[in-house]
Amino acid sequence: MIILVFLGSLLAAMAIGMPIAYALLVSAVAMMLQLGLFDSQIIAQNLIGGVDSFPLMAVPFFMLAGEVMNRGGLSRRIIDLALSIVGHKSGGLGYVVIISATLLSAISGSAIADAAALAALLVPAMVAAGHQPARAAGLVASSSIIAPVIPPSIGLVLFGVTANVSITGLFLGGIVPGVVMAMGLAVTWYYLASKEKVVLPERASGRTILINARRAGWALLMPVIIIVGLKLGVFTPTEAAVVAAVYSIFVSVVIYRELTLSALLDVFVAAAKSTAMVMFLVGAAVVTSWLIVIADLPVMLGDMLEPLVGSPQFLMFVIVVIVLLVGTAMDMTPTILILTPVLMPIVREAGIDPIYFGIIFIITNSIGLITPPVGTVLNAVTGVTKIKMEDVIRGANPFLLAHTAVLLLLLLVPQIVTLPVSWMQ
Repeated sequence: MIILVFLGSLLAAMAIGMPIAYALLVSAVAMMLQLGLFDSQIIAQNLIGGVDSFPLMAVPFFMLAGEVMNRGGLSRRIIDLALSIVGHKSGGLGYVVIISATLLSAISGSAIADAAALAALLVPAMVAAGHQPARAAGLVASSSIIAPVIPPSIGLVLFGVTANVSITGLFLGGIVPGVVMAMGLAVTWYYLASKEKVVLPERASGRTILINARRAGWALLMPVIIIVGLKLGVFTPTEAAVVAAVYSIFVSVVIYRELTLSALLDVFVAAAKSTAMVMFLVGAAVVTSWLIVIADLPVMLGDMLEPLVGSPQFLMFVIVVIVLLVGTAMDMTPTILILTPVLMPIVREAGIDPIYFGIIFIITNSIGLITPPVGTVLNAVTGVTKIKMEDVIRGANPFLLAHTAVLLLLLLVPQIVTLPVSWMQ
C-alpha cells in the first residue's frame, strides 16, 4: 500500500505541473500520513541535513566552472579548434559536435550547459551547410549527455555521496565509457552523414590549426589538471571543483579577457540560482529517501529482486530496464537520489562492483535525458534552436540507439569499466 501512496502522490503532483522538488515533498508528506508519522520538524531536519555535506560542495563549484566556461570563451575556443581540424571532412560538422561535446564534458560536468552551448554555436552552422535541422539538433542533444559520464560530473558526485562510494574512483571509471559513447556516436554519424549532400567548409591551414590550438590550450589544460590531480591524490573531488572554478575564472578574466569583473557578478548569480535549485532538490529527495527507508521499501524491492542476486549480470539488466523506464518520466537528479539508496543494498549483496554499478547507473540516467516525455536535454536544445520537440526527438533516435548499444556492450563486458579503473588507481 505504501508503494502506491508514494508513486500515486508523486505522479499526481508531477501531472498537475508541480516542480519535482515540491512533488517529492508532497509524496513524503503522503507517506508520513499513511505511516502515522507526520512531523514538520522531521521534514525540516532532513531537508537541511540532506545538503549539509562536504562532498556536495563540489556541485556549486562545478556549476560555477560551467557558467564561466560558456560565458568566458572557453567553449567557443574548443569548438573552433575542433572545427579547424575536422570541419572540412565529409560530415565534419557532426564530428565537430561530438569532439566538442566530449572535450566540454571534461570541463563542465553538466549536460544542459553543454547542450545550450553547442546548440547555439553549431546547429545554425550545420543547417547552413545543408544538414537536416532535426538531425543536427538530435546529434547535439545526444552528444551532450556524455557530460554526466566523463569527469568532472555532477551526477557522479551525487551518486557517490548518496551511495557512499569513492567519487575519485567514479571519476576515473567514467573516462573510458564516455569515450566509448563518443565513438558510438561517431560511427552512427558516419553512416547517416554518408547519405547527405552538404556544403563543406574550406580546409583550415596548418597555421590556423596551430593558432586555434594555442587559443584553446588554456581551456584544454583544465581537465588535465583535474584528472592528474585526482590520480596523484593532490586534491579531493571537492577541492578539484574549487580548482576548476578558480582556474576557469582566471583564464576567462586574465588570459582571454572575455569576462569582465562586472559580468562576473552575473555569472556568480546564475551559478547560485542553479545551485539553489539542485540543492533544494537534493534536500527534498533526502526527505523522501528517509521515508522510503522507514517504510521498508528497499526491503520490499530486495525481496522482489532476491531471486536475481545469484546472477549479477542479469540483475544489472533488470535494474537498467527499471532505470530507463523511470528516466522517461523523471529527471536525472531525483532518480539518482531516490533509487540509489534503494538499489545499493541489493547491488552490494550481489557482489557487483559499486564503481561499475555507478557508471552504468549514471549512463542509464543520462540516456533518460534524451527520452520523452521529460527529456531535459531535449527541452534545452528545443529552447535554444526553436526546432519542434517532435523533430528533435526524431533526429535523436538513431543516436539514442547508439547509446543503448554502448550500454549493452558495457553490461556484457564489464572489464571496459573495471580494468581502466584498477589501472588508474
